[in-house]
Amino acid sequence: MMSSKPFVEFNSVWLAYNDELLAKQQFAVEDINLEIQSGEFIAIVGPSGCGKSTFMKLTTGLRRPTRGLIKVDGEEVTGPLKISGMAFQAPSLLPWRTTLDNVLLPLEIVEPHRSQFKAKKAEYEHRAVELLKRVGLGGYERQFPWQLSGGMQQRASICRALIHEPKMLLLDEPFGALDAFTREELWCILRDLWTEQKFNVILVTHDLRESVFLADTVYVMSKSPGRFIVKRDIDLPRPRDLELTYTSGFADVVHELRGHIGALRGSQSGTPTQGTGTPTAT
Repeated sequence: MMSSKPFVEFNSVWLAYNDELLAKQQFAVEDINLEIQSGEFIAIVGPSGCGKSTFMKLTTGLRRPTRGLIKVDGEEVTGPLKISGMAFQAPSLLPWRTTLDNVLLPLEIVEPHRSQFKAKKAEYEHRAVELLKRVGLGGYERQFPWQLSGGMQQRASICRALIHEPKMLLLDEPFGALDAFTREELWCILRDLWTEQKFNVILVTHDLRESVFLADTVYVMSKSPGRFIVKRDIDLPRPRDLELTYTSGFADVVHELRGHIGALRGSQSGTPTQGTGTPTAT
């Protein structure tokens, strides 16, 4: 059951990347207002360069807003968050570390785990091994990244993002470089991990099918300067399996979102509108 108190709050958030751009009133994102409930899985879609990755940096505290306020878990975001994990399109595993040691890395550098790492190493290693088994990498703990396929590396990357049991997982095009079969396999792994642990997820993706299959809510961002122009609640029943992606109801939602994105060259409003099933410019 989701709490009534938002886990993530954006209140009139604007960001210009430097003072020169601010003087020209050139913003990367503008007037972002958003509430994400505890345990909610959201996806953000939109054209390239619209500010999706900038939104992720703001959420994790890697960038401070030029204007406005961001709160996560009831606290104002003033610097990099320790309660979040991140995974990107490139797995970025350290080539000199084994799969197990790559997964353990956050526990070595993030407090309070860092100061406890030596004393709890056996416990942490057990946690990592179990997590690797959960994503189908049991038996690969001692392999190096160059011995793993792209899909296996991305599974390890997701384990690394979750090993310190964060309250929020941020995913920036995590499956974009994978083949369709591997991508769908990882959708199901992510679905199962989220279903069991109910951490918050913010997924940035260009894949509309991916967003509709995984998310509770999909937001469409406008062209730069980015702002949310459509909020679409995905009311497809859970648990969802891949057979759902071949149904007319699923296809209708995907086509609706595609219509919104296609309409971005038309007039735009700064206020998110609820998806209605009819592709319209907002």
